[in-house]
Amino acid sequence: MIERIFSIKTQEQFASAALEVFRFQAEHCDVYAKYLKLIGIESSSVTSIEQIPMLPIELFKSHDIYSAATPPQMVFTSSATTGMSVSRHLVADLGIYERDFIESFRLFYGDIEQWSVYGLLPNYLERTGSSLVYMVDCLIRRAGSGGFYLHDYEKLLTDMAADSRPKILIGVTYALLDLAEQYAPKLSNTIVMETGGMKGRRKEMAKEELHSLLCSAFGVESIHSEYGMAELMSQGYSTGQGVFATPPWMRVLVRDINDPFARLKAGRRGAIDIIDLGNIYSCSFIATQDAGVVLADNTFRIEGRITDADIRGCNLLVQ
Repeated sequence: MIERIFSIKTQEQFASAALEVFRFQAEHCDVYAKYLKLIGIESSSVTSIEQIPMLPIELFKSHDIYSAATPPQMVFTSSATTGMSVSRHLVADLGIYERDFIESFRLFYGDIEQWSVYGLLPNYLERTGSSLVYMVDCLIRRAGSGGFYLHDYEKLLTDMAADSRPKILIGVTYALLDLAEQYAPKLSNTIVMETGGMKGRRKEMAKEELHSLLCSAFGVESIHSEYGMAELMSQGYSTGQGVFATPPWMRVLVRDINDPFARLKAGRRGAIDIIDLGNIYSCSFIATQDAGVVLADNTFRIEGRITDADIRGCNLLVQ
């Protein structure tokens, strides 16, 4: 099944694989099976991906979402402010995760060996269990050039200036802003990629304003973005303008904020649902707390988070 997932090329292949993964997880993921029973869904009645129920992402904080018969090799955890509970993603096979992000990267940026990768991820480096740090560390090692930088911006800029290879600077948003405001370095032959979030360090700001500020400070035409989370194996990427695309084994849908079972058409703003077939040994069908819109070409935009007041239809599902 793994080979089939990473060989998907068409929507028809995706739909067929998604239904097969759904039936597998409906049988082998205890939490998902209980959820389907609670909402009165028989797996045999689901015949299209639009009918597949999405598991509320909040359940990753309170339950072990797992479909494998063997113990997990790793547990990834989400970042959280003090006092908040974290999500736990049990990973059965790190080889699947590595294959997922390496092949996703290749689809958008080519072979990793052609790049130098610089990670400006201070808050992630200061804790354990980060799937993002695991991914960037693997990309750095595959690239053979680059490195992680905590708070030493001067060393980061010195090392990047001495590097003649094409570079990717991937950073958490607040650290990129700090770098921009303190140094405003003009970066040549470099893609700047933000991973989103101020992590409580700075006031949130509109993406358009953020990207305009970073473009001006770094002297680049656009800011790229990575869309991922601890609960997912796969990532979406934006090469500019906040429009994300996904690898062929990942698809984004939009649900009505007030009715979690109502699917919205392209162009309508709602809550983001994700089908990530890379999650074959946890749960591939996730109802997130992000708000956004899917565009006609299956790309998507993220437009913030759903507030507690917005989750009227979802409340009953996670009690």
